Amino acid sequence: MKLHNIFSEIPKNLKREIFDILIKNDTLTIERIISKGQQSSSWHDQKENEWVMVLKGEAVLTFEDQTSVPLKEGDFINIPSHKKHRVSWTDPGNETIWLAIHY
Repeated sequence: MKLHNIFSEIPKNLKREIFDILIKNDTLTIERIISKGQQSSSWHDQKENEWVMVLKGEAVLTFEDQTSVPLKEGDFINIPSHKKHRVSWTDPGNETIWLAIHY
């Protein structure tokens, strides 16, 4: 066993979003996502449910019905499978660190 910290190894230059898989098996994926001003270029239509939490920073999720959900530190949301969504905004001045659980 090795101890890890969710806030360690954050790159200084975030020209693109970073997706780090922390745990993965046949039914579950846990990942850390790091954003800084990035937005989704297309709709996400995932076959799994996704529970996502903003650990640090701020973001806005937009759903296909044009509902927007602002997220700040500590906020989380459960997105059912095939609920089309995208990240429409992340803070361009600070890192947004997400914890995403796909199940």
